[in-house]
Amino acid sequence: MENLKITVFQGYLFWEKIDQNLQNIALRLTGIREKTNLIILPEMFNTGFTMNAQELAEPMGGKTMQWMHKIAKEYDCVVTGSLIVAEKGKYYNRLIWMLPNGTCKYYDKRHLFALAKEDDTYTAGTNKLIVELKGWKICPMICYDLRFPVWMRNNNEDYDLLLIVANWPERRALHWRTLIPARAVENQAYVIGVNRVGHDGNGIYHSGDSTCIDPNGNVVYYKRDEEDVYTFSIIADEVLKTRRALPFLKDADSFNLI
Repeated sequence: MENLKITVFQGYLFWEKIDQNLQNIALRLTGIREKTNLIILPEMFNTGFTMNAQELAEPMGGKTMQWMHKIAKEYDCVVTGSLIVAEKGKYYNRLIWMLPNGTCKYYDKRHLFALAKEDDTYTAGTNKLIVELKGWKICPMICYDLRFPVWMRNNNEDYDLLLIVANWPERRALHWRTLIPARAVENQAYVIGVNRVGHDGNGIYHSGDSTCIDPNGNVVYYKRDEEDVYTFSIIADEVLKTRRALPFLKDADSFNLI
């Protein structure tokens, strides 16, 4: 494992305006002043968290994914975030893991937020995604998944870094700020949560609170209430030292999800 340079974009999202969001994000990313390995964007970064899938969904390889490839190639790094994808007559809240060469992997959100009727619009995923970057095993997930520690459990040291992209409202920000450190400590991994800011089209305010927590629960990065493009490093030896000194993962319960 090498140390990783991570760039997070905590941004205001223009409600259901794909082109405006892509233009704004591209403009904000020009503020990156150093080489980065990974750019992380929020959940549904091109539309905001909307149930208007019929109007806004794109096919795999559509405009937004082409934009992601362009950004990944320009900055020579991986770009990730979720968008609405239409496939075989169904809609997915799908996280795309886009490489500079245009190849990608994806993760479909497993836990759909019933309070917003997300489960009436989208189809839940069934499989985790583990990707590798510079020796790091990385597990990306989406927003509401954060509330389900069994799904996120780091069985057999499956991952070293857990990512959560989100549209998490300010009214439940305390939960966000509590659960992310818990996931880091219990899984002995870095956890990065990237959220949006501002009001959405339903008048719901998002305070951001994007953060990075190391395997011991220490804050590496935190930002609230305003747009931010920020690059920081996560340290491979922090993961290795923590697991050597406190070998708790080997004592974890063994289980399989049905």
